[in-house]
Amino acid sequence: MAYQKLQAYRAAAVTPSNTTTIPSVSAQGGSGNNGCVLYVGVAGDVKVTTAGGDDVVFTGILAGSFVPVQVIKVFATGTTATNIVALW
Repeated sequence: MAYQKLQAYRAAAVTPSNTTTIPSVSAQGGSGNNGCVLYVGVAGDVKVTTAGGDDVVFTGILAGSFVPVQVIKVFATGTTATNIVALW
């Protein structure tokens, strides 16, 4: 059964990148990245890699929305939303 957090205890601004993953506060020594959920401040599309390794585009995310999927990367290419925040 997947564990769903209801509140975040850490947050960081996300800089979309086609090569760099989002550093995880849960990872030790660079391994064990369980991902984060995202808050989208300005509406648009968000292309991500999930913690399970799937690349997917969430189309038409509204401003002020949360993406309740464990994410390890937000791509620059394919992402039009801005003011994205990672939450752990």
